[in-house]
Amino acid sequence: MTTTVERRVRRLLRPAKRGLDWLKLETEARHVSRSAGVDLAIFHEFTPPPSGGGNQFLYSLKRELECRGVTIETNVISRSTMHCLFNSYNFDERRLERFARRGVRMVHRVDGPTGVYRGIDDGTDDRIAAINRLADATIFQSRFSLDKHRELGYELADPHIIPNAVDPTIFNATGRAPFSRERPLRLVSTSWSDNPRKGGAVYRRLAETLPRERYDMLFVGRSAEPIPGMRPSVASDELASILRSRDVYIAASQDDPCSNAVLEALACGLPVLYRRSGGHTEIVGDAGFGWDDPDEIPELLELIVSEYEERQASISIATLSDVADRYAAVLQLDAAADGSAPPAQRRRSRS
Repeated sequence: MTTTVERRVRRLLRPAKRGLDWLKLETEARHVSRSAGVDLAIFHEFTPPPSGGGNQFLYSLKRELECRGVTIETNVISRSTMHCLFNSYNFDERRLERFARRGVRMVHRVDGPTGVYRGIDDGTDDRIAAINRLADATIFQSRFSLDKHRELGYELADPHIIPNAVDPTIFNATGRAPFSRERPLRLVSTSWSDNPRKGGAVYRRLAETLPRERYDMLFVGRSAEPIPGMRPSVASDELASILRSRDVYIAASQDDPCSNAVLEALACGLPVLYRRSGGHTEIVGDAGFGWDDPDEIPELLELIVSEYEERQASISIATLSDVADRYAAVLQLDAAADGSAPPAQRRRSRS
């Protein structure tokens, strides 16, 4: 049990500890700044793939920018760095606050609202809005996400809409299995999360009720629902191979702002049947059909079979190169390329 004396000693030592923490951050920054000039800082707690969509996208974006010669550091802003991208709330915001300084172009990538797609308001969206006071600009992944934030009363700094994109060296339609009406239709759904709002109940129902002589239903990933024949999550290259072996992707998630799972399927050449929710309609366009009630799915499957070639030919998603161009424009990385720094930005108060 902690004694009164121990608590008093801890209170007395807090300022010294904060000073040591700050000294450590400053030492890291000086160490980085002694190396070659850094163009961009990314604040995000990267986790090894396979992982959630945001993490997968940021890995791909980081690689794309590095291939263009952009020098990137993570979770630190060295003295030469003039551009910073910070992701939602998936980093140490106190660390970002200590490194942020006038003249650094600060861009906040936001998804959600998290309370909408998780189905529970745990204060995360308020936390994201508080972090956004550091931002010069905000990147939303879909019009749905921007509009839903505004509907809930969140007005974030200088909004831009840029969708996610997938790694084209992994997710592509090269060598995909040819479509045939002479065999059962190969359906597939995927999810990294077992949140019930990701559609597990719908996938289970389809796997249990669709006639097997006409449909072959496969689910890959995590689900709170026991789905017949489901496979566990796999590495991205194996997932891409699975997607290329299937015919139609079914997306049953609710209020997903910009589903990476749907983007991966489209990139692998699959038309999509999707719940009319979140950013699905924006992503899929004419490359599939939407539904409001799962009871509509069997009829839509018949329709997509009859129009398969047309729907597949309508697949049109943003490339990683295009998305990187748009991120670079919002970050003003073009200024870094020609050696000039962006003008100092008027930053919101941190109080």
